[in-house]
Amino acid sequence: MRSVTGASADGAEARTLVQLHRQVIQCRACPRLVDWREQVAVDKRASFRDDTYWGRPIPGFGDPNAAIVVLGLAPAAHGANRTGRVFTGDRSGDWLFRAMHRAGLANQPESTGVDDGLHLTNAWVTAAVKCAPPANKPETNERDTCRPFLQREFALLRWASVVVCLGAFAYEAACAEFGVKPRPKFGHLVEATTRGGLTLLCSFHPSQQNTFTGRLTEPMLDAVFTRAVELAGSTAGR
Repeated sequence: MRSVTGASADGAEARTLVQLHRQVIQCRACPRLVDWREQVAVDKRASFRDDTYWGRPIPGFGDPNAAIVVLGLAPAAHGANRTGRVFTGDRSGDWLFRAMHRAGLANQPESTGVDDGLHLTNAWVTAAVKCAPPANKPETNERDTCRPFLQREFALLRWASVVVCLGAFAYEAACAEFGVKPRPKFGHLVEATTRGGLTLLCSFHPSQQNTFTGRLTEPMLDAVFTRAVELAGSTAGR
């Protein structure tokens, strides 16, 4: 199994993260995304020409009892869409899991493939949209179609108290999910509290656009996870 998590074709609500996982990977609800993810799996990047691409939706993975949920935008075409695990096999994932390892949330700093031995402690990683989108930009209707998966995921992550939102898209999705109004303007290390008591903690996305330009540095990302661990610790023993 590629991860533990994901909705069934008849819309039945999953009762476990394993059931949700199975439902996510079967989804074909968005024709544009289905066409794209499957075409990418055929028209491979030259450096991965010998790899067998996953080419399906990507569920979340990690510790089912996690207090910290890391929420990204969508799978990368030649990262998670290739490997079958979110933030795995691309440079954004390199940055993310190095930071999570330094924060004590991951047992190793690398995330190269589903069999690489990576395990998360007190953390769960997922994306607002489960399929790789063209130009890394999901359309509004695709985000809304995928939203029930995210709703069920959060419902099953019963101990979640902190949501690390990687980028404005993830932050907007989390605010919509938890009804945060008015919504504080997105910015690195900005925090918002939901009516249910969760803390949304913002971070610039560890994309190459941000890391290559210095908009996001490793100390900046470390600060996010230091704060996330601090916030999660304050809710221990609930």
